[in-house]
Amino acid sequence: MDVRPFDALLLVSFGGPEHPDDVVPFLENVTAGRGIPRERLEQVGEHYFRFGGRSPINELNRELIDSIRKDFAENGIDLPVYWGNRNWDPYLRDTMGQMSKDGITNAAYFVTSAYSSYSGCRQYREDLYDARLGFDVELTRLRLYFNHPGFVTPFVEATSSELANAPAGTHVVFVTHSIPDAMDAASGGPGRHAYRKQHEEVAAMVAEGAGAARWSLAFCSRSGSPHMRWLEPDVNDHLHELASEGVESVVVVPIGFVSDHMEVLYDLDVEAAATAKKRGLRYERADTPGEHARFTAMVRDLVLERASVERGEQPERATVGGFPPNPDVCPADCCVNPRSPLPTVP
Repeated sequence: MDVRPFDALLLVSFGGPEHPDDVVPFLENVTAGRGIPRERLEQVGEHYFRFGGRSPINELNRELIDSIRKDFAENGIDLPVYWGNRNWDPYLRDTMGQMSKDGITNAAYFVTSAYSSYSGCRQYREDLYDARLGFDVELTRLRLYFNHPGFVTPFVEATSSELANAPAGTHVVFVTHSIPDAMDAASGGPGRHAYRKQHEEVAAMVAEGAGAARWSLAFCSRSGSPHMRWLEPDVNDHLHELASEGVESVVVVPIGFVSDHMEVLYDLDVEAAATAKKRGLRYERADTPGEHARFTAMVRDLVLERASVERGEQPERATVGGFPPNPDVCPADCCVNPRSPLPTVP
């Protein structure tokens, strides 16, 4: 398969601690410049210490990379796969140095975030701009994939599996990471609210595909100033509301996440599960795509699609639902930095 002009794929992710001593330094990286006291970071760190002082995200990325490499090999694609994180080892800057040392000059990059938002897209492109300074490596983004069948189908299968064993009347709660209202409003461009709309679109598709009669969208992992408005309802508040309405069984589907990040393991498997138990709700949580074969094949499809575009061709673009494929290159006003404009890679 023709992947010209690319000579590598770079997987770009958030990163996470893998040892107890890493937890607070990692949180300091994530919150740099926000003036959050160390005592508060240590409190948040307790979430990680419940799981041995580590996040699952790095190990899950290793598994995904192994699956991508296997898929490439099985489909005749000779393309090395690199990996760099924004907030923990392997850092993007170190990875760019290794790529340059290896002679890589033109890499496609895939971000483990499917939706439009500053924190889920532009912030990664800002960090990539800084990481590649001094290295002669061109970077080309693979489009956002919230409406690619390789992302949606695994959620349909996982939700269907849970509903098959659930009592009639089970309510499906789709959950994603909350962001500030202002960030949502700027996502996709001023006033477009692409983040919320994209999640509503995916939730509707998964609900229809899985045969869910009742469903809703909720949010988790709110942080920051209590005076700032964030997307609501919080999943715990929503579970209380559903129980008060007479709902007896829920299936929670983390459609905002490509794998079981800490927000899934703690916010959903611990906190939300405890809320459900308190209110007498039957509670099950559906799987994330992880290294699902359709998700891994999607990465290959996006590489081939963008390579074709770079060669001046017009490839067929796989999508589901009513939204068009996301642009290859983000408009200048898309998902703007809420604090100050910074340079980005395309």
